[in-house]
Amino acid sequence: MTAEPVIDQQQARATAEVPATVRASLSPSRAADFKTCPLLYRFRSIDRLPERPSVEQARGTLVHAVLERLFDLPAAGRTPEAAGDLVGPQWDRLVTEQPELAGLFDAGDPVGTAEFLRAAAGLLEGYFAVEDPRRLEPAERETLISAVVDDELLIRGYLDRLDVAPDGALRVVDYKTGGAPREAFEARALFQLKFYALVLWRTRGVVPRVLRLLYLKDAEVCDYAPDADELLRFERTVVALWQAIETATARQDFRPRPSRLCDWCNHQALCPSFGGTPPPFPAAGAADPLVDARSRPAPPGADE
Repeated sequence: MTAEPVIDQQQARATAEVPATVRASLSPSRAADFKTCPLLYRFRSIDRLPERPSVEQARGTLVHAVLERLFDLPAAGRTPEAAGDLVGPQWDRLVTEQPELAGLFDAGDPVGTAEFLRAAAGLLEGYFAVEDPRRLEPAERETLISAVVDDELLIRGYLDRLDVAPDGALRVVDYKTGGAPREAFEARALFQLKFYALVLWRTRGVVPRVLRLLYLKDAEVCDYAPDADELLRFERTVVALWQAIETATARQDFRPRPSRLCDWCNHQALCPSFGGTPPPFPAAGAADPLVDARSRPAPPGADE
């Protein structure tokens, strides 16, 4: 991922609502980074190293943008053809807003761009194979949600979509543009959705009835039904994870955890597992509640 985006209107509202007790924040992606590889967390959240977007990431961003805009259309107009018509304009908008995306393809390579857009359109066909958007009226789309846990930690993230039934039941929907994963990768995806479910439970008092993953490439649906006891255990897990991040930050000790995911890492040249050396650890700065945990005073016993 690239550096944190400029704070938008949703983030600005969230800033105003952050209690004074909050010292740090954690998103599901950064929490998953630490679980996957503590050094990757450091590179992304503390060093803030730039990462060039991949074609796959750009395609996912484009498909998400199209699906968000699709629901701006009248219900009857949410057809595969209408979605296909949105692909080109949404790509143009994204390239204007994120100029680095233009560098994915050579200026003189219209074929590469055309193939990219066709592949995005193919993923949209997978979406229509599992849902009929003409029968849906999402309550929220691409919405920033946040909650405070343990009095000091702000957990937050962007929902792809939230559906609310007439009886008030909630369904969290997340679009995945890759193929349906093996069990280990599915657990990572469900970790993200449980994160959102915890926020919704803490802020709205309602446990989502369904957490839904839509795998567009394979046109598959994965539904999961959490309960309050599970979310309470998950909350303790998130707090413990944050405490582990705080300890690692105080000790400046983020160790690599090699895995098959290393093949996709942007930072192999700086990783000791590949013969590299991480940059000097950044000096502690002022606490910012809208970014993930930074350098903090060492907790009791951290240096023992």
